[in-house]
Amino acid sequence: MNHLCLNVCTSGSATSCEECLLIHPSCAWCAQEDFGQARTLNSRCDFSQNLQKRGCDDPFIENPRSGSSLLRSKPLSSKGSGVTQYDVIQIYPQKISLSLRPGDQTSFEVQVRPVEDYPVDLYYLMDLSLSMKDDLDTIRNLGTKLAEEMRKLTSNFRLGFGSFVDKNISPFSYTAPKYQDNPYKLFPNCVPTFGFRHLLSLTDKVDRFNEEVQKQLVSRNRDAPEGGFDAILQAAVCKEKIGWRKEAYHLLVFATDDVPHLALDGKLGGLVHPHDGQCHLNDKNEYSAANMMDYPSLALLGEKLAENNIFLIFAVTKRHYVLYKNLTALIPGTTVEILDQDSKNIIQLIVNAYNNIRSKVELSVWDHPEDLNLAFTATCQDGQPLTGLRKCADLKIGDTVSFNITVDARGCPPKGTRKGFIIRPVGFKDRLEVSVDYRCDCSCTYYTKSNSSRCNSAGTYSCGMCHCEPGYLGARCECEEGEVDHQHLSACREAEGKQVCSGRGECSCNQCLCYESEFGKIYGTFCECDDFSCARHKGILCSGHGECHCGECKCHAGYIGDNCNCSTETASCASDDGKICSGRGSCVCGRCQCTEPGAFGDTCEKCPTCPDACGTKRECIECRLFNTGRLADNQTCQRMCKDEIITVETLKTDDSNTVQCVYKTENDCVMKFTYSEHANGQSVLTALKEPECAVAPNAMTVLLAVVGSILLMGIVLLAIWKLVITIHDRREFARFQSARSRARYEMVRFDPSTALRLIQMIEIIYL
Repeated sequence: MNHLCLNVCTSGSATSCEECLLIHPSCAWCAQEDFGQARTLNSRCDFSQNLQKRGCDDPFIENPRSGSSLLRSKPLSSKGSGVTQYDVIQIYPQKISLSLRPGDQTSFEVQVRPVEDYPVDLYYLMDLSLSMKDDLDTIRNLGTKLAEEMRKLTSNFRLGFGSFVDKNISPFSYTAPKYQDNPYKLFPNCVPTFGFRHLLSLTDKVDRFNEEVQKQLVSRNRDAPEGGFDAILQAAVCKEKIGWRKEAYHLLVFATDDVPHLALDGKLGGLVHPHDGQCHLNDKNEYSAANMMDYPSLALLGEKLAENNIFLIFAVTKRHYVLYKNLTALIPGTTVEILDQDSKNIIQLIVNAYNNIRSKVELSVWDHPEDLNLAFTATCQDGQPLTGLRKCADLKIGDTVSFNITVDARGCPPKGTRKGFIIRPVGFKDRLEVSVDYRCDCSCTYYTKSNSSRCNSAGTYSCGMCHCEPGYLGARCECEEGEVDHQHLSACREAEGKQVCSGRGECSCNQCLCYESEFGKIYGTFCECDDFSCARHKGILCSGHGECHCGECKCHAGYIGDNCNCSTETASCASDDGKICSGRGSCVCGRCQCTEPGAFGDTCEKCPTCPDACGTKRECIECRLFNTGRLADNQTCQRMCKDEIITVETLKTDDSNTVQCVYKTENDCVMKFTYSEHANGQSVLTALKEPECAVAPNAMTVLLAVVGSILLMGIVLLAIWKLVITIHDRREFARFQSARSRARYEMVRFDPSTALRLIQMIEIIYL
């Protein structure tokens, strides 16, 4: 490390033990009285090994280190039932203490295990505007059916119910007198507009839910947005009236078919007071401040939901899915599911959302002191550490995940200050309390003595050196200001030929007194250092992420580089599958630098020419089109497969800009698709609507073909046999004819009687 080679300890401006400890976590102070040279004030601050070499005994070396200690560490639980709920432990440890020296890091590990069969409180918050009438009819028996499904997941389930419409003031609702009793005359069963009503506290008697729903009637507001955020906040903060249990998962289902009003919308109705985040339910369990305060902001909503460990589930129609999906990125611990027009799928929606929530663990930090840096490394179920991440997904109930948390302090608070913070998994009641004790003091300061004889009664002796009274100088306060020994000016030069005090100070009593500067502090034995000559980024010294020490930036934890402008945080480089830069590059200064040829994109996720491109995109084809494969889970599929998929009857393979992919399915069919990247960065997959499968042959056809082949072969063999016999007979007859011709020729040479007898013999033989 360059700052160690430059020895920031000796080049720093430390004139006391406390200042020395602040320079760098490797710096130590020697409190031994007879240590060092009289003229070198900063020589007591150095690396501990250097101090030992220069004669400082170990008992006099002040070098406190950071550390941690467990204060409460109950083991993790395995199940949520069968034990007292207060004994269920889902985070380990539960309380620790940190001793932090500024700049010196210390680490500790946190384990989280979501237990099986943990109690669940579910509050159903329903939009009762007129457009939700058919949904109200659908959920009249929801309680019984939902309880049956949820009891497959937990044996301890409670259900509550509330409803909302909007603020009953103009322009949000109809306020004319004729609308007060019934805001919609064409529909006789329409009740006056209301903000939020708490109808049923959380109970395990699900029949009460059904009874309460049966009583409900719809209402009507004037504009399209609803006052749902008012209702969500009241359901979150009115803990006693809602009945949220401390030892349970808190699920708040928000069912609506329209968009919500946001903060500042209330000004249209003259509501200028921001929401105070408090509970305002009256004796009738109705929201009494609806017409007095503005709608809550997203920040306030997120804060109150997290504070009360509530998972918010947006159950919304497909038309508004994108809007609520964007809201989930702004409100931690929320999910969104698509609700059918008449809410027929509400039970499956809730079960899916619950399973999705239970499959994730994300750490949140509360009351984080500004002078502390925290860095997270997650180790999920695959055992691979993921630097910069504080969450794990795709977990099964009972899986244990761990997080390594590194902490360092940037500075020291006022003496005696003790700070702390809380680490809590989002939505869990369990938490880890972390208390912080800053190690900024030296033990030798307890023996400080003013007007010490060691300082010629002109200064205070502390930690081995004198701090002189105004007007006195020297290691033992032996000189008065203004005295200059011209014969010993060399003591104020860094080297022969150099300027006295580097031209930035005056030599007094054989020591340099550095000038003041409007740019910062000049310091050092020879005034050779300052805290303003370091590298800058966009005009900011050390980019605002480090401290300038003698011309070099000392970066805070999490930053590197000459000007500390390079972040070591890798969360922005994590791709959807949890890998850094999709495994095709490296994360440099918080941005991916792709090393795989052909890879591009913010996280190197796009790479048509990579060897694994077809394999990666195959999973998207299977889960999006056929709901099979490793990514079959709907939520995981939607998160990891964002490509546009086009299905065609016939696949064109003549485009040179596309990658052709073919794979064999489980039923031995062949699936073909192409992969391309558009200029706008959109990945496009063009696939066949159905895999190509070979048609099985007909059994009768096969039988007839075999029999026909046998018959044909027999006929061919008979024909060949007949041909061979015919050729053979013709050859024999030809030889006989030849022999007969020769016999007739020979008859001419015999006498007639002989010839006659010979002919008779031949005829007898022939016949």
